Amino acid sequence: MALVEVVEKLEKKLAELAEKLSSPEVINDLKALREISKQHRDLSEIVEVGIRYKNLVRQIEDNEELRDSGDDKEIAELAQAELEELYQKKESLEEELKLLLVPRDPNDSRNTVLEIRAGTGGDEAALFAADLYRMYSRYADSMGWKLEPLSSHPTGVGGFKEVIFLIKGDGAYGKLKYESGVHRVQRVPVTESSGRIHTSAASVAVLPEAEDVDIEINPNELKVDVFRSTGPGGQSVNTTDSAVRITHIPTGLVVTCQDEKSQLKNKNKAMKVLRARLLEQAQQQQHKEIADQRKSMVSTGDRSAKIRTYNFPQGRVTDHRIGLTVHQLDAILQGDLQQIIDALSIADQQEKLKLSQQDQEGEKTHQGDTGR
Repeated sequence: MALVEVVEKLEKKLAELAEKLSSPEVINDLKALREISKQHRDLSEIVEVGIRYKNLVRQIEDNEELRDSGDDKEIAELAQAELEELYQKKESLEEELKLLLVPRDPNDSRNTVLEIRAGTGGDEAALFAADLYRMYSRYADSMGWKLEPLSSHPTGVGGFKEVIFLIKGDGAYGKLKYESGVHRVQRVPVTESSGRIHTSAASVAVLPEAEDVDIEINPNELKVDVFRSTGPGGQSVNTTDSAVRITHIPTGLVVTCQDEKSQLKNKNKAMKVLRARLLEQAQQQQHKEIADQRKSMVSTGDRSAKIRTYNFPQGRVTDHRIGLTVHQLDAILQGDLQQIIDALSIADQQEKLKLSQQDQEGEKTHQGDTGR
């Protein structure tokens, strides 16, 4: 499908979202309003670039028509000269639009939890963990985000064995997620009298803040049994079928309530207990997924598993994933991280675009084979 057609489809989708945002059903549903507003905001950015692209394509077509008409040689030459510039703009805008069309991580807009732990290197690693904490604090401040400390284990020398904090701000996770991994520092420790350079490490885990888990129970997935209450009780407690047993079929959870004389009250109590147990189960699964994600992010804190090196003698910072070296170590440790984050983000988008194009090519080949 041509990019112009894609843009036109997205324009229609944007109009549909705008219509939904003005509907009473969405306005009165806070969760739906938040979700649709986010979709509208994200899509608006893509459509804005898409409209510029469409206008540029139309301008190119007009110039090509003037060039090929043959009515006026001078106008044809001017049109051709302008076309060369327009072709370059089109190529650049095409690349920008394709990157915007790559599906985004749904967690990008969330707040983020950062966990920094001292790795190999003893006291020097703990001091480096403190340096990283200050670096991210200052970056958050420059972005207008709020930082909320969650827990820390300081050392006697002014470092941290571990420090965990929440950064609140739109897009915080999307910006900082590339910081996950082992960070390595090369410098002369203040306790080193011989001037020998030491190498230490700290691990960083960047996690999207977990939102409250909504528990929706499908009535068709419940088995409700009523029976006569057993045991001591007042009048009618154990003489009517007021006790309720609810089985949640997908999980096998069973809740029984028989304290009330009313079957309806017992059922309502049982449902509250069931919801609480399902919530706990969902949160435990969520915590397990986060723990697995953390484990894959931080490795062991070993110096060899590095994503970035901060070299003090040479005043440089090198990100080994994209081969980027910046000779502005002091500025970066003061929170000037944007150039590194932008470079990592672009590299990530380009990789996703490449994989997306490969998938599309594979699908075309498959369709061609099956069509024979």
